[in-house]
Amino acid sequence: MSLIAFILLISVLVVPTTALFALFWAGRTGQWNFQDKAALLPFDDEEPVNQPTDQILNQQGKEI
Repeated sequence: MSLIAFILLISVLVVPTTALFALFWAGRTGQWNFQDKAALLPFDDEEPVNQPTDQILNQQGKEI
């Protein structure tokens, strides 16, 4: 068996196994809980959710 074939065989076995391990680890440790919380991190009291504060998007009477 050539070296390239051996490396490909090992990577075909190791990469998916590592990905499955990471998914199971994330499920066991609660990493999937509160998925929407990360999407709201950029917003604070100065820029509330669903209220555009950018001047370019906040122009009245102009279509973008």
